[in-house]
Amino acid sequence: MALKHALALVPCALLATLSIAQQGVTKTEILVGTIQDMSGPLAAFGKQARFGMQLRIDELNEQGGVHGRKLKLLLEDSGYDPKKAVLGAQKLVNQDKIFIMAGHVGTAQNNAAMPVQFEKNVINFLPITAARDMYEPFHRLKYSFAVTYYDQIRTALPKLVKEKNAKRICTIYQDDDFGLEVQRGAEAGLKTINMEVAEKTSFKRGATDFSSQVAKMKGANCDMVVLGTIIRETIGTIGESRKTGFNPIFLSANAAYTDLIPKLGGKAMDGMYSTMTVQHPYLDESSQPIRFWANKYKTKFNEDPGVVSIYGYQIIDTFIRAAQKAGPTLTTDSFIKAMDSLTVPPDIFGSSEITFTATKRLGTDASRMSQIQDGRWRVISEYVKP
Repeated sequence: MALKHALALVPCALLATLSIAQQGVTKTEILVGTIQDMSGPLAAFGKQARFGMQLRIDELNEQGGVHGRKLKLLLEDSGYDPKKAVLGAQKLVNQDKIFIMAGHVGTAQNNAAMPVQFEKNVINFLPITAARDMYEPFHRLKYSFAVTYYDQIRTALPKLVKEKNAKRICTIYQDDDFGLEVQRGAEAGLKTINMEVAEKTSFKRGATDFSSQVAKMKGANCDMVVLGTIIRETIGTIGESRKTGFNPIFLSANAAYTDLIPKLGGKAMDGMYSTMTVQHPYLDESSQPIRFWANKYKTKFNEDPGVVSIYGYQIIDTFIRAAQKAGPTLTTDSFIKAMDSLTVPPDIFGSSEITFTATKRLGTDASRMSQIQDGRWRVISEYVKP
């Protein structure tokens, strides 16, 4: 009887082990965590990312889910503060017990939160940041979709310098992991054409006054400025420059590729260049599929979508593709196996094909260029690779 009783307990032990291995997965549900800025300087991005993710989740759940499992999105607010990002990760991973962390916004925030996730075998899936840290050094739990800020600027800057015959290049950048990636990309790009940064200046995260930085660049007679900025820093820098009669060519990485720039900054933003991938989803876009998607988004959330809305949508769509491919038994290992042979074709938003392998954890290294013309982003180049 004792032996029979002991054998009867074996399946329970196996089930207990399986449930640990499959944190965040039940017969009917998959828990997806995300950390967004909902109250800080990137709150507009945070809302767009959340809505884009939720739109794709709702579409899937209406169709019955992935192998019968519906997705549930759990969100924590970082306020764009790495310390709060850690607290958010601890709650999502240890209390809510998410299966995956998807679309976490911010470079410093991801770097702070990833150790919390990795300790519990939770993948950092397609964060909304184009820093190299999101896939380097290699880690089995890291996947990134965005061509790096470094490569975006390293590739685009020399071409724009030659096209505009620029002689003196300045940089202004946020003094953190994100800004340094842009700065280093500028230095590397200029090196390929035997040039150096004529003047560089930085600011602390959360800064609102850029008068001293602009004065420094104006004093250096720079005719092109590389922006390691996001929303209000971009508007503040360009606005201050225009006000003081300093009118260089402005180039940003895709962190500033958002319709919030012309909407909030007005006419002064015209002429700004940015590297980018997806096309901005204007409600009256000439592309019928984009127009249909944008109006669907507005009907659901009562506001216009932005580029970050698309990122959120694409991130969940890629997750769904891999989870479907992983099969009915969804574990971290089966998901990784599926991801490591995944190809996502170009979509309606103009994204390039993304591919992953066991050794390639960056989806694509291709980017293109847009410019603000009469208050709207217009795509002005095809995709190029470093």
